[in-house]
Amino acid sequence: LAVGWGSRMDAAWAPSPGGCELVQSIMDCTGRWLSSIPGNLRGDTEELFLDDNTIQVLGNASLLLYPQLWHLSLTRNRLELIEPGAFLSSQGLEVLSLTDNLLFTNYSLTAAALSALPALRVLDLAGNQLREDMVSVLVSNLSSLESLSVARNIIMRLDSSIFTNLTELLELNLEKNYIFEIDNAFEGLQRLQRLNIAYNYLPCLVGFDLTQLRVLNVSNNVIEWFLTLEIDDLFELEVLDLSHNRLLFFPVLPRQSKLHSLLLQDNRMSFYQRLPNGTSLANVTMQFLIIDGNSTNITTVRLWDELCHSNLSSLRLLDMSQNEVWGLPDDFLAQMPSLTHLKLNQNCLEAFHLSEEDPLAMLTELDLSQNQLVELGVKVGAGDILPSLQLFNLSSNRLQALPPGIFTHTRKITTLDLSRNRVDLCPQPGEAESLACVDIRGVETLTHLSLAGCGLQGMGGRPFQGTSLMHLDLSDNRQVLSGDLGWLQDIVLTLQVLSLRNTSLSSTAVDFSALSSLVRLDLSGNCLAAFPTSLGTLRLRSLDLRDNCLPALPRDVAQVPLGRSLRELYLSRNPYNCCTLGWWDALQQAEGLRVPDGREVTCSHGSRALSPGALPEPVLQSCRWQTADLALLYLVLALPTCLTLLVAFVVVFLMLKERLLKMVKTQCGVSSPY
Repeated sequence: LAVGWGSRMDAAWAPSPGGCELVQSIMDCTGRWLSSIPGNLRGDTEELFLDDNTIQVLGNASLLLYPQLWHLSLTRNRLELIEPGAFLSSQGLEVLSLTDNLLFTNYSLTAAALSALPALRVLDLAGNQLREDMVSVLVSNLSSLESLSVARNIIMRLDSSIFTNLTELLELNLEKNYIFEIDNAFEGLQRLQRLNIAYNYLPCLVGFDLTQLRVLNVSNNVIEWFLTLEIDDLFELEVLDLSHNRLLFFPVLPRQSKLHSLLLQDNRMSFYQRLPNGTSLANVTMQFLIIDGNSTNITTVRLWDELCHSNLSSLRLLDMSQNEVWGLPDDFLAQMPSLTHLKLNQNCLEAFHLSEEDPLAMLTELDLSQNQLVELGVKVGAGDILPSLQLFNLSSNRLQALPPGIFTHTRKITTLDLSRNRVDLCPQPGEAESLACVDIRGVETLTHLSLAGCGLQGMGGRPFQGTSLMHLDLSDNRQVLSGDLGWLQDIVLTLQVLSLRNTSLSSTAVDFSALSSLVRLDLSGNCLAAFPTSLGTLRLRSLDLRDNCLPALPRDVAQVPLGRSLRELYLSRNPYNCCTLGWWDALQQAEGLRVPDGREVTCSHGSRALSPGALPEPVLQSCRWQTADLALLYLVLALPTCLTLLVAFVVVFLMLKERLLKMVKTQCGVSSPY
């Protein structure tokens, strides 16, 4: 339980004796390897935190110097014993945390110490290897308690003797024990409002009668039945969590309650009014044999009629995801006029019908994803259907179309997920209107649309006319980009997030320059062999280029408008050339740009995959030769040859100089006859 002591922290932390930290009257000695409570702290200390130390015994004199203490935390020590007189000087102690210690060793002496705390309101005994008999002794004289946690112990069975004197208790945490049976354990807790029995081994809850309880968490047990006592009293219950159990049927709830949240996720629930094979169990009754001591009681329940006895008019959240629901009973949703969130995902629904009789006028979120829907039935008339709906999730079904006019009454819808259905978007008026398709044209409030994995081919026309889409997911449609992007013309000014992941994009001729409002673009999982030049003019903040065929990025990528606006760039799993990494160095120097997958980026040199930030010197030298100017290279290679020939000529000339001169004189000195 979090206690509001933070409001007293008005000053900065400062060091104090013993290595602890002090702010006003709050002393923090967490993780100081202390084996006992320091005796040199301020005498006006009101809150003392000694978590993560090695204290084994809290002696009678341990707290004598701190009479104003009201909050003490000894979480995660080695505490085995609290001596009976340890709290005699701390009669004002209100909050005590003893979590994760070894109190099972001397629990009777510790119980005597706790009984000397008349003002104690909050006690945490979680993680102390306590059995139910030990807990009974420890809390037997703590009538002032308002919050008790005995979570993560080894409690197995609860009966009426354990919490007998806790008449002021408001909150009780029993999670993560081994509880398999509860026998009138909470009868005396007339003020109890919050009860947590999650992560135990309860097989059922029958005869539930805690009318004062507001929050009940029995998730993560093995419950197959939940049956409320058949009384007309008003239950204060507001939240009931039965998720992650083995419920076979919808729970039998109080006839009158304030229930607003009912969590039934991950059970084995189904409705048996109508089975998939057409048979009906509407009149089937079940008999429960309840044995209490020497008395037995047989309760007969008509499973179907019990649904109608519960008043669900205040219910706002109903989560029935991950069950075995084939269909909903007639008028089932009509009992819930205040419902705002309905989750039916991961069931076995093949059809779902909406009508004016069940308008669900308050519903804002409807999740029907991961079913087997082939039909979404809507009886459209003069009345409204789903007038407040904002989020509609139909992903991962077998839909091919939606009923015409379904969005004419959903005046507030903002998010529609149709991913992984075999649907097509309706084209502009006058083009193949008879084909099965989804028409979202004119839905002005729609801002988020997912069409991932729908098998879309060659988008055309103006499917988004009259919308203001900001987020569009077209990923996993391998033929959606067979033409240009003209079909996006109606949303170029509003579209901010576009996903084209795994759409077989290979041409750099696709022009993105018109998408001037785009801030996030996903082009991962495609076949791009060059960086699309049209991206340079965009002012994206996030760009994903993973899993493409890019050997390099433009050297000036950090200087163009794109590079200056980018804050997040994904680049891994591309065959970059280690000898053309000038762009990588430029990105490393770009201010404010982050490459989240930078450690996964590699470049290729021969058959080796190397990190671009740590290339070996031989690789760098090899790259210098590969990237050198060829003309200069040829000049360097030819120059030594020319010089060698020149030197050889000079040497030969000098050696034959005299002989050559004589030959010249001889030839030139002979007189010629006239």
